[in-house]
Amino acid sequence: MAAALQEKTTPVAPRGATDPPPLMAAIDIVQDYDQPDGKPLRVLNKVTLHFNRPRINMLLGPSGCGKSTLLRMLGGVRPWNVKTPTSGRVEIDGVLCEGPHPDVVMVFQQYANRPDLTVRENVYYPFTFSEWRSRVTAKEADERVIRILDEVGLADKQKLHPAQLSGGQNQRVALARALVLRPRVLLMDEPFGALDAQTRTAMQGLLVRLHTTHPCLVAFVTHDVTEALLLGDRVIVLSTQPATIIDDIELSAPQPRSQEWLMTADMRAMHERIVSRLRAADGGGNIRVSV
Repeated sequence: MAAALQEKTTPVAPRGATDPPPLMAAIDIVQDYDQPDGKPLRVLNKVTLHFNRPRINMLLGPSGCGKSTLLRMLGGVRPWNVKTPTSGRVEIDGVLCEGPHPDVVMVFQQYANRPDLTVRENVYYPFTFSEWRSRVTAKEADERVIRILDEVGLADKQKLHPAQLSGGQNQRVALARALVLRPRVLLMDEPFGALDAQTRTAMQGLLVRLHTTHPCLVAFVTHDVTEALLLGDRVIVLSTQPATIIDDIELSAPQPRSQEWLMTADMRAMHERIVSRLRAADGGGNIRVSV
């Protein structure tokens, strides 16, 4: 196997008494939902993941397999009247996490920019809440907003409103609003899925560049195999429902990666392996291969 690609072939060893806890962990996660016929629908089945350091982790699986359910659980998003998780737990720094956490920020496919605010006001918006006013001074908040708008290429658009922007520009606003908080954990739920191919490629490149400048733990949900291999330092492959981990792959190839890199023999073999694993675990849902 090439040095750029390493397969995990053994389970993660138990943490010793003196080892620091992982930055984020999902431990024995099971999620069931009640159905009208009284039979529970199992979405996640005994999922355990440890995220130990800042890098881009891709959660890859067929559409509808439970990836977003797991991601929202990691982000502390809990639906009303449903016990989540049904069993198991989420930890941050070894401490049980049962709700929103100040070190964790989420970015969704629907970017949820406020239409009544300008680009600058949207990015500044988190600092209007008391929690962040107590942690970041107004001067520092202003400086952070100016810097991140420049980094995402929107310095000249800061006085515009979301309706005046393209889809890719709106997603840049959402990404800037997340990174301006300098989170330790950034959770991304198919953030580029609704974009056209050219814009999606540009946003993928932007994410890689921003991660170099603002390193954090990224967990990125996708059902696009190509996207997972282009962006991921680690690719975690989930089966269809009930989702279980069917592969966990480390990639050490340097970023940025190109379409030409994807066509190398090693990467084509890995691509086919992932697709084969997903097909073998098929129970519905779709995967995508970008071109």
